[in-house]
Amino acid sequence: MSSPKLLTVPQAMAVLQVSRWTLYQLIRSGELGSVLVGERCRRIPESALNDYVTRLCEEAA
Repeated sequence: MSSPKLLTVPQAMAVLQVSRWTLYQLIRSGELGSVLVGERCRRIPESALNDYVTRLCEEAA
């Protein structure tokens, strides 16, 4: 079984081509899922990014 890929904040920013502020706004609003690893390490599951982009595309259609 392969483990889900977790992206760092800078990696997720690069994928979505958004600023750190925008990425954290998406996380705070619940539009983009994330997890904490330890006390301070925020990670974004690749599946959460895929789900978010899929929703954006569906809304635009």
